[in-house]
Parts: sequence; C-alpha cells; structure tokens
Amino acid sequence: MTEKTTFLSSLGKDIPASIVVALVALPLCLGIALASGAPLFSGLIAGIVGGIVVGTLSKSQLSVSGPAAGLTVIVLDALELLPSWEIFLLAVALSGVLQIGLYFTRSGTLSEFVPSSVITGMLAAIGLILILKQIPHALGYDGDFEGSLSFLQPDGLNTLSALFYSAWDFFLPGPMLIALISLVFLFWWDAKKPKDGPFRLLPGPLVVVIFGVLANEAFKLFAPGLAVRPSHLVQVPISGSLGEFVGQFRTPDFTAIGMADVWIVAVTLAIVASLESLLCVKAVDELDPRRRTTDKNHELLAQGGGNILSGLIGGLPLTSVIVRSSANVAAGGETKTSAILHGFWLLLSVLLIPVLLNMIPLAALAAILIQVGYKLNTPELYRRRWAQGWHQFVPFIATIGAILFTDLLRGIIIGLAIGFVFVVARNFRKAVSVANDEGFWLVSARRNLYFIHKYELQKSLGSVPDGASVVIDLERAEFIDPDNIDIINSFSRNAKFRDIAVTIRGDLDHLQAAPLEAPFKKVAYS
Repeated sequence: MTEKTTFLSSLGKDIPASIVVALVALPLCLGIALASGAPLFSGLIAGIVGGIVVGTLSKSQLSVSGPAAGLTVIVLDALELLPSWEIFLLAVALSGVLQIGLYFTRSGTLSEFVPSSVITGMLAAIGLILILKQIPHALGYDGDFEGSLSFLQPDGLNTLSALFYSAWDFFLPGPMLIALISLVFLFWWDAKKPKDGPFRLLPGPLVVVIFGVLANEAFKLFAPGLAVRPSHLVQVPISGSLGEFVGQFRTPDFTAIGMADVWIVAVTLAIVASLESLLCVKAVDELDPRRRTTDKNHELLAQGGGNILSGLIGGLPLTSVIVRSSANVAAGGETKTSAILHGFWLLLSVLLIPVLLNMIPLAALAAILIQVGYKLNTPELYRRRWAQGWHQFVPFIATIGAILFTDLLRGIIIGLAIGFVFVVARNFRKAVSVANDEGFWLVSARRNLYFIHKYELQKSLGSVPDGASVVIDLERAEFIDPDNIDIINSFSRNAKFRDIAVTIRGDLDHLQAAPLEAPFKKVAYS
C-alpha cells in the first residue's frame, strides 16, 4: 500500500511547522532590514510576501522565502547610491521582472550542475554558522544582527571572536538561563515527543517561546538582575491603528525608471537573488525526507513574482532562504502549506499582537536556531562524505571553510570552483537511454555515469510516469558518480509515493560509488 499525502492529512504537520517557521522568521526579517539600512517594516513585508505569494507560486514543497542576509550589503550599497527609498523599491520590482525573464530563458536548469558536495557543504556551513552566531545571542550579546551569515561583523568582531567575547566579557545570566533550559527542552522534546494524542501537534519551539516570555516576566518581578534587557527582545514596529499600519506600506517612484543606477541595482539583485534561491531550493530538496525534486526553472518565476509585489508595496528583495527552510524541514513540514501559513501568521501577529511579540527574548529564539543548526551539521554528514572519497570530501570541506570565513555567496563560488576542478577531470559523455513498452520502462546506463550526466539521468528518470514499472539497468557501468547515486536513491524513495515499482539490474559489487539504498531489488544478468 502506497503512502500518499493529501492537503487535509498534511495539515497536522504543516500547521505546527508553520508556527515554528514564523517564530524563526520574525527576528530574521527585522534583523536583516536593520542591517540593510531599510525600514524595519520592509523586512516584515518581504517575509509576508515570501510566505504567501512565493509559497503559493513555487513548486517547492518545503522551501521558505523572505529577506536574505546575502543581500544586505547589496541593499545597503544601493540605498547609498539611489536618491530615495521609493526609487530603491522600483529597482526591487524591476529585479522581479528580470527574474521572470530568466525563467523564460530556462536559466534555472543551470543549478542542476552544482555538485552535491558543494550543496551539502553549504548546508553544513549554514548549520555551523547558526550555532556559532546564536551562542552570543543566547548569552545576551547582540553585536550582530539576527540572520547574519558573514564572518566579519559590524561591531568590529568576527564570528569566532564574538563567541569568546560574549562568553568571557559579556556574560548575562538571565538570557543564558532561558537559552540553556530552552535548548535542553528542545532536544528532550524531539526524543520524547508523544506520537499520539493532542500533544503530538504541539511545536516544541512554541513552548520555548512561551517559556522565554514567562521566565523573563518572572525575572522582572522576583529577580530584576536577571531580567532581559529591552535590546535583547524582539522589536516589532507597533501601529496605533489600522490606518497607521497601512501607512507603513510604500510604493515605488516610477518616474526614475530611466535612471541607469536603478537598472544596475535591479540586475544585481536579480542575479544574486536568483542564485541564492536556486541553490537554496536544491539544498532543501536534499533535506526533503521524501526526496521530491523541485522545478528549479519555475522557482525563478515564483521568486520574480514575489519580488515584483514586495517592491510594489514597500518590501525588501527576497529569496528562498536556507535557515527558514531548514527550520521548516526540522519542524516536520510536509507541503508548501507550511510556508504559506507562516506568511499569514506573520501578517496576523504583526497586525494584532505586536506588543506580545516584543516580549519574546532573543535568547529563546537563539535556542531554536542552535537546534536547527545542529540538525544541519551532524557528525553523520561528515562520515558519509568521507566514505564517498576525497573527490567528494575535499569540495565539501572547502565549501564549509569558505562560507564560514567569508559569506554565503563568496563561499559558494569558492566551493564551486574547487568542486569543478575535481569534476571536469572525470566527467564528460552522454550515457543514458530510455525505452518504454505499455507501462514498462527501461532506463539504461550505456556507459559510466559521471557528474556531467546528472541532468540527463534526472531528466530520464523524471520521464517515468506514476504507476509504471521501471528497470534501472547499470550493468554496463563500471563507475557511477555519487551525485548520480543520490539521484537514483532519491527517485527510488519517492517511487513509493507514486506507485512506481523499481528494479535495479546489474552486478553492482564492482561499482566505485556510494551504496544504493533500499527498497531496491538488485538483479544480476544471468
């Protein structure tokens, strides 16, 4: 019997996950807006649009969009270059139009050629940075904005020196107690969470946030020395009325459409936002327990639509972002409903309960992000890459180091450069054939499957319809690149959700590759 997910059956997981994502997204939206030199409300607008609009348009089931730390420097420089905020909003809207243009040129397919070693290196690096960046927040030091991924910080420190400074010279016991108790609870809840009954739907991060608020209020009453400082609380702009709330939205200045600087900023935003989005969506596909594959080219259309609307109503540029997406996966989200709902929760909470939101200690949110970081950076990930050989492990480690000591975009570029050095030497030839006969499909490796054949193999397996029987014939391959093994494994894990019967044919013992996984049936030629 196959496992199928319907809208109603997924709600039990998507609603709790959406609440977790909204809690994580709230300080990130505000922090990125602050670091970009933009109005704080513009970050919230981008988060809401990223959830509701991009979540609806995107074909990715688990990625979450919003303002991205990777764009902060670009936005900051653009605001210094352009005469007004309204002219910058025009550039944001135009960047969305350009992204839709990239969709029509099918530029999204280029992301399929990024080595999996670089993608997993990016995930591990994000996890490591989350842990290192959130420890100072957990200890009460907020020298860097929430969501920052850069090694160098605006306070003159860096990721590592801020860690030691917060631990030895800026230690506040109140935030530390909230963060420590919250972190212990989160790991305990993951291990002991009830499988049945109403508590199975209770998100652990929501409990942590409520605990953080109550603990801080108790500190104020009974131990003022432990109370969290106002600067260490969430700081949502408060509107006195609906009219004042609506008045925070802005529209672009279309009279500046002929300015060369506007188009330079728009092109820069379109390219960088598209790159970040495509890499994030590809990384989230790696995290998806069901190994669903997202149409990367269509993602450009979704992101373009989101940026057009965000620019039109006063929001920051947005991308698909790995921190919120990882939190979604870690919280058990199953479909895009989670991303869409998180946008609604942001909108409703900012509109109805901003005072309550501003009572949340950043230390409680830091505990949530530290747990997400650990799940992205487990020891098993390193062991698995080491077992796949040095040609996978070296780009993986290089990507982690490059991102950790620079920033996300530069680190990925360095990782790609190193990864392709290893790839070019061993990959280059077409090698996959497809045949079908009345519901029976044969996907054959005509020769060795190298990295350059990733897109060809993925396209061939993607042509197999639901309900079919497929034989994947690897008999003539003496080598299969681990990235292609990942594609075959992902296809097979997803097959049970599509009523596809999968058989592997060939003597696989001699293949120099990562192992194929269950539920494969391996059959040798006689």
